[in-house]
Amino acid sequence: MTNDNRALPLHGVTVLDLGQIYQGPYAGFLLAMAGARVIKIEQTRGEPLRARGDSLPYAALNSCKEAVTLDLKSIEGHEMFLGLATSADVVLVNYAPGVPEKLKIDAQSLWNVNPKLVFAHASGFGLSGPDSAQTAMDITVQAHMGPMSVTGYPEQPPVKAGVAFIDFLGGAHLYGAIVSALFDVERTGKGRLVETSMAEATYHTLCSNMLSWHQTGSAPRTGNKHAAMGVAPYDVYQCSDGHVALISVTNRHWRSVLEVIGRTDLFEDPRFRHNTDRAKHMGAVDELVEEWTRQRSREDVTSLFGAAGVPIAVVRGVDEVVNDEHLIERQFLQWVVHPTLGEIPLPHSPLRFHGSSLRDLDLFRAIGEDNESVYGEFLDLDADEIRALHERGVV
Repeated sequence: MTNDNRALPLHGVTVLDLGQIYQGPYAGFLLAMAGARVIKIEQTRGEPLRARGDSLPYAALNSCKEAVTLDLKSIEGHEMFLGLATSADVVLVNYAPGVPEKLKIDAQSLWNVNPKLVFAHASGFGLSGPDSAQTAMDITVQAHMGPMSVTGYPEQPPVKAGVAFIDFLGGAHLYGAIVSALFDVERTGKGRLVETSMAEATYHTLCSNMLSWHQTGSAPRTGNKHAAMGVAPYDVYQCSDGHVALISVTNRHWRSVLEVIGRTDLFEDPRFRHNTDRAKHMGAVDELVEEWTRQRSREDVTSLFGAAGVPIAVVRGVDEVVNDEHLIERQFLQWVVHPTLGEIPLPHSPLRFHGSSLRDLDLFRAIGEDNESVYGEFLDLDADEIRALHERGVV
């Protein structure tokens, strides 16, 4: 057994988080929950995710960050940012390529004041190449990189994923690049520019679809079935009160399915003996399974199949997920009371560092709430000077 007295691994690291909406702020959130001091720098009216006021998405992505505002386009604001960067370890952005250069806060400019700085830039398509200037949002990258083409059912239009998974893939990859670069700086004393693109972070998600494309020359939409139509059972099955998702990866799984549904007489049926056989007779397999599941509740179905070692899960709604006992027991989900949002579920980081206690979830701050404390500490500005900057629109 170990105690939880070790500092979190990024304790002592200072991050200037200029991230907006999902991708950049998620990387900043992961850094904060790994122990870094993250100072979120927003335009004077707040970043775009604040446009609708306080919201659950903003709360979920900005725990444990100090909040300051700064007009980077102003001469004073630019000088103040350089002052902050002098004492920082990381600057992260998810601006369009070229924007940091226009603002004169790009890696080369910042290395003039802090040569050990890690500059992390997330974008849609990367900082080079013919598509680098293309505007990117989660849905457009889903379209461009293929996920939309393989989502949905045959003979129906393409469908986007129901979640903004590409933004968060990009944020997670940016976190990995930052931590890798910090390790390099520790060894060499030299700063580094790191980047990730939403498009490239998406590519590996197509692995199963690539299997179909490589074998047959096409990657069709297959609904809830295996992307290469090579596994059965593999689908969502109706129960008396909802649906379950079930997959039989191995022959052992399939034999367990037959045992649960009381059809051990089919053990040696040549249609179902091996996965390749079952894939050829997918309709018969699905009919066998669903004939049994539709007569039972989803909880009974998952309990019986789960006890038999078959991969299965209830298809749950958001209201069920945010009250998940397992996630709450692990303190990943924590219900807190916010003054304007009421009682809300906030996530912790999915990264765990054994030997260190979880960082307490501090609620997100109001726009510019930490202007006085941060600018006082980093730039030695007093309250009157900060008030004057506010009157001039710099903060």
